[in-house]
Amino acid sequence: MLKRFFSSSGAASSKQRAKAERPEDWSTVPALQASELVAFGDEVSRLSVEFDIEALIVSHERWLPWLWQACEGQIDEQLRPDVIRDDRSSELGAWLHDAGRKALGHLPTYDMLLVRNRYFHLKAAELITQIEQGDMVMAERTFRQCEHASRQMVLLLKELKRGLVRNPASGTPAVRKPVLPAGA
Repeated sequence: MLKRFFSSSGAASSKQRAKAERPEDWSTVPALQASELVAFGDEVSRLSVEFDIEALIVSHERWLPWLWQACEGQIDEQLRPDVIRDDRSSELGAWLHDAGRKALGHLPTYDMLLVRNRYFHLKAAELITQIEQGDMVMAERTFRQCEHASRQMVLLLKELKRGLVRNPASGTPAVRKPVLPAGA
């Protein structure tokens, strides 16, 4: 199709011009170039992981208000120290130990995020234990530690997402240019 408009002679035949001007042709993809419109497997995987990361950030950010409500005396029955101590008990933790490891385990930021997520869960469990024991001074201090860890985790998640685009050695290229047929 590009050859018709940008031919070396500079002019297309009247038959080709008439064919290109028909309404049905503007939406027709030439068979040789149809693959250019199909997303490549690595690119689809990268986009899927980027979407997962955005959803995980939102999911993780729900923890702090939930923990703060516990500090104010509204403890959700799901906030049990023995459960939340396990860093796989959250959506982010489950993802990090499975799909996230497969997709991003080779990136240095992944390991830091895994460690921060474990720390966050340990502190969240400690916070609930302190609340249950009535030690609100320590609970507030521990809540601040949870806040700090949470901010670090969100920054690391964003860094992982940026790393997907910057790190072509990861097997997930940021942009793959289509190969045009000869003469196009």
